[in-house]
Amino acid sequence: FSFRKLWAFTGPGFLMSIAYLDPGNIESDLQSGAVAGFKLLWVLMLATIIGLLLQRLAARLGVVTGLHLAEVCNRQYHKVPRIILWLMVELAIIGSDMQEVIGSAIALNLLSMGKIPLWGGVLITIADTFVFLFLDKYGLRKLEAFFGFLITIMAITFGYEYVTVKPDQGSLLKGLFIPYCQNCGTPQLEQAVGIVGAVIMPHNMYLHSALVKSRQVNRANKREVQEANKYFFIESCIALFVSFIINIFVVTVFAEAFFNKTNEDVYAVCANASSPHSSLFPSNNETLEVDIYKGGVVLGCYFGPAALYIWAIGILAAGQSSTMTGTYSGQFVMEGFLNLRWSRFARVLLTRSIAITPTLLVAIFQDVEHLTGMNDFLNVLMSLQLPFALIPVLTFTSLPSVMNDFANGL
Repeated sequence: FSFRKLWAFTGPGFLMSIAYLDPGNIESDLQSGAVAGFKLLWVLMLATIIGLLLQRLAARLGVVTGLHLAEVCNRQYHKVPRIILWLMVELAIIGSDMQEVIGSAIALNLLSMGKIPLWGGVLITIADTFVFLFLDKYGLRKLEAFFGFLITIMAITFGYEYVTVKPDQGSLLKGLFIPYCQNCGTPQLEQAVGIVGAVIMPHNMYLHSALVKSRQVNRANKREVQEANKYFFIESCIALFVSFIINIFVVTVFAEAFFNKTNEDVYAVCANASSPHSSLFPSNNETLEVDIYKGGVVLGCYFGPAALYIWAIGILAAGQSSTMTGTYSGQFVMEGFLNLRWSRFARVLLTRSIAITPTLLVAIFQDVEHLTGMNDFLNVLMSLQLPFALIPVLTFTSLPSVMNDFANGL
């Protein structure tokens, strides 16, 4: 084992792990904490472990064949299944991009104390894509370093919330290692399904199989291929462990502070803190429902304005980073399935326009509730899209004709 070699292979896993930290994920984390307390942490852990296994298979496909998943699909499938698969993956990418746009717009609104309206935030996210294209010019290593920086921001901001709230460690460990859900009903089940949809992103498997191609591996040499697989797997483990810890921060903060709270409790605290947002919470005895926007407001009411701003910075980092991985996936998927070589600029512009239009309409004509409601819907959509990446990955990595000696065992 050599740390120098691990460093040479480090990058693709961290770019891939961003999809485990996008605004849709953060939303499902905080809701599962508020709705089920610590009881669904084991679902989060299992989803992350399954995600790691799938990412390992996708990376192996890329390393062994020298082709990414979309290219293999293009070679192995007939025209009709190929086009259906392409459409489904594009749908997942657009859904994911919409979550990024929503998250960034909400973060900008919170950071500017409402001065930047939601529709303004949505329009500003068009500029993100140009930042991505600008960074992309300087090569993949620079881009990987920038992603590392954004992940660090998320770890610090959500870690700050964790230290401020001080969740109960006993409940945390029990929730992680004992698969139970006492007194759970439909809302908790919905959250569990949402966690799986938010954690395992279908287009992420296409992305990871393409990113590993950025490292030079002599595919004629079996030992070199084995070594590359080993280091990519170690790197994926580290990257997903970091993303898992950040997700735990968010779940436990909301489980500790806001599980079983009513609207009235929160309204009273916000009114006492003379928060300008206290009108968000009706003065009734219904259980508190939170989303990314209300989550920030509630943290601000209970733990001071610093908690609100730090939360918003974390959400902004989540939105920015996942925007770029979505753009990358879109490019690889289009090139692989359709043999279309568009310029990055045209590709980015198309995906972003499709994602921005419905989001902008909701932001202009509806309120923040509907915007965050879209996030929940999109998480469920991701769960439904999962088989369209899962089945090809499992099929191709099990075929000796594709993987030679590296085909999956039973």
